[in-house]
Amino acid sequence: MTKRALITGITGQDGSYLAELLLDHGYEVYGLVRRTSTVNFTRIRHIQDRIKLISGDMLDQTSLQECLIEAQPDEVYNLAAQSFVQTSWRQPVFTGDVTALGVTRILDAIRHVNKDIRFYQASSSEIFGKVQEVPQRETTPFYPRSPYGVAKVYGHWITVNYRESYGLHATSGILFNHESPRRGIEFVTRKVTYGVARIKLGLANELRLGNLDAQRDWGFAGDYVKAMWLMLQQDTPGDYVVATGETHTVQKLVETAFGYVDLDWRKYVVQDPAFMRPAEVDLLVGDASKAGRVLGWEPRVGFTELVHMMVDSDLKLLQSEMGE
Repeated sequence: MTKRALITGITGQDGSYLAELLLDHGYEVYGLVRRTSTVNFTRIRHIQDRIKLISGDMLDQTSLQECLIEAQPDEVYNLAAQSFVQTSWRQPVFTGDVTALGVTRILDAIRHVNKDIRFYQASSSEIFGKVQEVPQRETTPFYPRSPYGVAKVYGHWITVNYRESYGLHATSGILFNHESPRRGIEFVTRKVTYGVARIKLGLANELRLGNLDAQRDWGFAGDYVKAMWLMLQQDTPGDYVVATGETHTVQKLVETAFGYVDLDWRKYVVQDPAFMRPAEVDLLVGDASKAGRVLGWEPRVGFTELVHMMVDSDLKLLQSEMGE
């Protein structure tokens, strides 16, 4: 019997890679999309004829219940969020409404429509924030440092609460930073690789960045969505850190990207206070040993390979635009 899955946030980076993975596994894939005048289907355009899009909104409980009734999914992957940390200081209430309370709405919809649906919640390494231990694991205390991080803590704990209160198969994946050529331009990895490509092609002469000393555990999004899927194939729900276990500074990211195209980053990078966070998260590095032990998961794409992949993609993108 063909499995069905509903993905919220299907038009995003993770949603597009997850949809590809599920299609490869023979699923019927449904995607929740919010009705706006500027819906961007770029990331899923190549598979759009193989998935079914349903109109709904994480702010509207009734629409979520209707989506579940229409799709009748075996699995729900909640990837929808206001997902940019910097924006969460400017829009803290909206971030909380979507990224935190949105999780409650969809969990409660599942509880009323079909308690047998397996649920995946996209937690985030930002819940660790001002880290209490290194590396961070499933038992590390949370100390979020942004409205986004606080909202993700709520989403994480309400998932645990519904699992324990109502017996739902509800799991949280605490994913550390994961990137790809499909990453939004506002995120620092893509901002760097896109900026490097522009400078290499003579379209720009500087790249303005914030804190170069921040350290992150960066992996490939295509690897991380496999961990999401594996979590919902387990008999028992639980929470899992998904990470590479390696940490690199933003400066190392910059050096790797500029070095790949034979440029000296010091000639082009300008530190701009406008890109500094009000409260910085200095060091994130995850311990994914539980995911390795229980799920058999491990990352395949390394840091340098990832950065090179993204620079190549942005060079190709800009060259195609220049040729038009």
